[in-house]
Amino acid sequence: MSLVRTSFLNAIAVAVKVGSAMVLNKILAVYVGPAGYAAIGQFQNVISMALSLSGGIIGPGITKGTAEHFDSIEKQHKVWQTALVLTLSGTVLASVILFGAAPWLSVQLLQRADMASVFIGLALALPAIAVNNLLLAVINGKKEIGVFVSANIIGSLLSLLLVGVFTYVWGLHGALLAVAISPATALLATAGLAWFRAWFKINFFLGKIDRGAVRELSGFGMMGLTAAITAPLAYIFIRDFLSTTLGQSAAGFWQASWKISEIYLMLVTLTLSVYYLPRIAEIKLAKELRSEIVKVYKVVLPIVIFGAIMIFILRDFLIEKLFSADFGPMRDLFAWQLTGDVLKIGSWILSYILLGRAMVKSFIAAELLFSLSFCVATRVFVVQYGLIGVSMAYAFCYCLYWIAMALSVRRELKKMESFNV
Repeated sequence: MSLVRTSFLNAIAVAVKVGSAMVLNKILAVYVGPAGYAAIGQFQNVISMALSLSGGIIGPGITKGTAEHFDSIEKQHKVWQTALVLTLSGTVLASVILFGAAPWLSVQLLQRADMASVFIGLALALPAIAVNNLLLAVINGKKEIGVFVSANIIGSLLSLLLVGVFTYVWGLHGALLAVAISPATALLATAGLAWFRAWFKINFFLGKIDRGAVRELSGFGMMGLTAAITAPLAYIFIRDFLSTTLGQSAAGFWQASWKISEIYLMLVTLTLSVYYLPRIAEIKLAKELRSEIVKVYKVVLPIVIFGAIMIFILRDFLIEKLFSADFGPMRDLFAWQLTGDVLKIGSWILSYILLGRAMVKSFIAAELLFSLSFCVATRVFVVQYGLIGVSMAYAFCYCLYWIAMALSVRRELKKMESFNV
C-alpha cells in the first residue's frame, strides 16, 4: 500500500470525519457554549487516559507486531491473544477506578456534582471501546486499509448521530454521555467488517499470554502509557489554569482552537498511523529509513502548511460556521496555534521513528519533557501575554520537541548504519 493510495483512502474517511465534526461543533457551540466546550475537552482527556489503562497503550505494538510477523500467522495470533488478555485485564482495572471515583471526578474535572453518571457510563462502555481499538490495530497491521477506512467512517457517523441527539435532548449532560458511549457502538461495525476476512476468527484471539509477545508489547506499553497519561494531564492542567486565571470561557476558546487543529490535521495523523507506522516496522536498513522519512516530509509538510494558511485566511468564516459569535475571541489564537500545528507534524514524522522502532527511553524522556515544558511555558506566557500565550507556548514547545526528535533519529540512523556494516 503506497503513501499516496493510503492518503487517498484516508481522505475519504477524513472527509466524513470532518463533515461530522463540523456539524457536531455547531451543535455543541449552540447548546453548551464556550464553558461547556471546555468541560467536554476535560472529559475527552479522561477517556483517553482510561483507554490507556484498558490496553490502548499497546495499540501501536499490536500494529507493529502484526505487520512485522507478516510471514508467521502463528506469531501474529500470539500477539493478538496476549493483547486481548492484557486489554481485558486493564479494562477491569480502569472501569473499577471510574466507578469508584465518579463523584470525585465530576467535581474536580467538570466542577459540577451532578455529572458522576457520565463517568459511570464511560466505565460500562470501556470494554467495547477497548476491544474495538484492539481490532482496529490488528486491521491496520494487516494493511486492510479498506476495512480500516470503512470502520472509521461508520464510527464517525454513529458518533455524529448519538452526540447530536443526546446533546439536543439533554444538553451538556447528554453531550458528555454520548462522547463516552459512542465509540463503543463502533465495535459492531468494525467486527462486522472484519468478520468476512480470512484472517479473522474469534478463536485466533483466544488463548494464553505468550512471554515473547509480552516482551514485544511491553516497550510499546511503556511508551503508550507515557503518551496517554502525560499529554492529557498536561491539557487538563492547562484548561484548569486558564479557567482559574482567565475564566472558563477562555478555556473554551482554547479548546475550540485545538479542535479546529484536530479536524484539519486528521488526514495527516491518520495517514501516519495507517501507513507510516507499519512501514517503519518493516524497514531494516538505514538508507531505506532515511529515504522513507524524506518521502513522507515531501508529501506531508506541504499539505500541512497549505492547510494552516487556508485556515488562517478563513478563520472568521470558520468561527461563524463551526461555532458561534460567542467564540469570537478565539480568532487571536490562530496565528500561533497554526504555527504550532506545522511544527507538531514536522516533529511527529520523526517521533513515529522512535515509536515504530521501540526506542523506549528516548520516547518516554521526550514525552515527559514536552508535557512538562508545555505546562511551564503556558503559565509563563499566559501571565505575560494573556490567552494568546497558551498558543505561543504550544508553538515554542513543539519547536523544541522537533529538535529533540531530530537528534534522537540521527543517533538511531547512525546505529543502524554501524549494525549493517
